[in-house]
Amino acid sequence: MRKLVIPKYYGRPSIGLALFGCTNRPFYHVCVFPDRALGRRYESNILEQVGTFDPLPNQKNEKLVALNFGRLKYWIGERNAHISVPVLELLGLSGLFPIHPKSFIRAKDNRQLIADQQLKIAAEAAEAEKIAEEQSSSSQPQ
Repeated sequence: MRKLVIPKYYGRPSIGLALFGCTNRPFYHVCVFPDRALGRRYESNILEQVGTFDPLPNQKNEKLVALNFGRLKYWIGERNAHISVPVLELLGLSGLFPIHPKSFIRAKDNRQLIADQQLKIAAEAAEAEKIAEEQSSSSQPQ
């Protein structure tokens, strides 16, 4: 799967996600590509696979990530590889880099969405309680 990359012919290597898996069941390989411009769907364009990422939660509601930190440090430090934003987010969550700002934004949006859902459920419960109270008071003889 590895092949010799001559920097004269290719630009700076990049680290990104290569989509593998099936329809409705994505699975990503964290791979090193010779250049950002080359296609990411073909195994012949991959220099080295340095990890995997399973975006669908398993039975314990976990998204699995496996990374080879030694090889990542080599490609980032010695070969000056460009890192895509999704991989930067994964590396931030794993502790190799600072947490990416997109992760903070996504967490804030998720917290706001959960809070809105809880408010909606509470409002529906209060409305149902009010209707039940009105029905019970109207059904009592005076």
